[in-house]
Amino acid sequence: MLHLLGVNLPDQKVVSVALTYFYGIGPLTARKICSRLSLHNQCKLSELTEGQLNQVSGVLSEMTLENDLKRKVTANVQHLRQIGTYVGKRHAMGLPVHGQKTRNNSKTAKKLNGRLLRRYSTATDTAFSRQAFGVFQTPFSKRF
Repeated sequence: MLHLLGVNLPDQKVVSVALTYFYGIGPLTARKICSRLSLHNQCKLSELTEGQLNQVSGVLSEMTLENDLKRKVTANVQHLRQIGTYVGKRHAMGLPVHGQKTRNNSKTAKKLNGRLLRRYSTATDTAFSRQAFGVFQTPFSKRF
């Protein structure tokens, strides 16, 4: 196992496949990196020399990857939520963001967008809300 920039990469994998182990690098970007460094398609990590490994790590260090990219995506979603855009509201409600239908198939979006909703929720105890508003009573039903 090769440890490169905080990620363990298996030695017997093809370089373009092994680069996809980094969060933020897909197959297309991995192939572009390989062509930029003039590595052939079937080259494995164990076949690379020290100089080639240094070139790969140099190219990867210029990119935004792993935790920095996750932090950036989360900050972008939080910004959209704060300024009150349509996309930000969809993220806040845990609904699909890119115009998909919600009548039947929105389970995946509810899972993915709901992670941010649960993480930044202000209500921590549901027992308190049940006690404050009653079991069948909502906060809006007292007004009417």
